[in-house]
Amino acid sequence: MELHHAAIHTFTTKPWSIDQCIDGYARHGFGGISVWRETVAGHDLAKVKQKIKDSGLQGVSLVRCGFFTGNTKEARTAAILENRKAIDEAAELELPMIVLVCGATPGQIPSDNFLQIEQGIEEILPYAEAAGIKLAVEPLHPMYAGDRSAVCSLRNANDMVERLRHPLLGIAVDVFHVWWELDLQEQIDRCADEGHLFAFHVCDFKPDMEHVLLDRGLPGEGVSNCAVIDGWVRDAGFEGMTEVEIFSNKYWAQDQDEFLRKIATSLQPLRNPWEE
Repeated sequence: MELHHAAIHTFTTKPWSIDQCIDGYARHGFGGISVWRETVAGHDLAKVKQKIKDSGLQGVSLVRCGFFTGNTKEARTAAILENRKAIDEAAELELPMIVLVCGATPGQIPSDNFLQIEQGIEEILPYAEAAGIKLAVEPLHPMYAGDRSAVCSLRNANDMVERLRHPLLGIAVDVFHVWWELDLQEQIDRCADEGHLFAFHVCDFKPDMEHVLLDRGLPGEGVSNCAVIDGWVRDAGFEGMTEVEIFSNKYWAQDQDEFLRKIATSLQPLRNPWEE
C-alpha cells in the first residue's frame, strides 16, 4: 500500500507520545508528519527534530497557532507574542509551515474578529519572513465562527490572503471545514492559481456527529465527498502531501496501530499525485 504521499497529524493519534507518533507513522509506511504543539510541549525540540529526520518522515507543518482576536489590546498583543513563539518552534523543528486557526472572540461581531485576524497576520509576517516559515490560514466550518475562527469559508480566506499578498502566506484547505461551499471547486482553483494552496487536510463530516469537535470520521464515513474534493485539489495542481487530521474520541479509544491501518484503507480512493 503506497502511503509516501500521506502525512499524519500527531493529534490524530492523540493517545500517543511524539516518539510513538514518529515510530508508528514510519512503521505503517506514511511519508510525513505534521506536529501539534501540544504533542511536543515540554520536549527537547532539537531531539524531536533529529528523530523525525532519522525516521525518514517528511516534516510538513507545525500545528497550530493564530487566535489573533481579543477584546483588549493586551490580549491581541499576547497573541502576537505567542505566534512569534510558534514561529521559533517551527524553525527549531525545521518544519516549513505553521497552520493558523485564526480565532474569534465571543461577543465581538464577525467583521471585527475578521479585521483583527487580518491585522494580526500582517503584524507577524515580517517575523515569519525572517525565519523563512510559511503561514497557512485554515478556514473553519461556520459552526466555529463564534469562538474559533471568523475565517469560515475558503472564499473568505482567499479574499484575505489576496489582500495581504505575501509569498509566505497561503491557505490550508481542510475537507471537514469547506465541503459545504457551493463554489468550492471555483475557490480551490482560485487559491491554486494564485499560488496560495499550501496544504490539504482530509477527514469526513458526519451529520450525526456526537461532538462538534471530537467526532470526525475517516474519509468515506460521512457526507464530505472527500474523493471528489481531492480530485479538485489535485486537478488544480496541488502536489503536496495529503494530511490526515482526525479528532475522534471514538478512534482515540481504540488501538492506535489499528486506527492507522483504517486510515490507510480510507485513503485508497484518493489520488496519489506522486504516482501520476
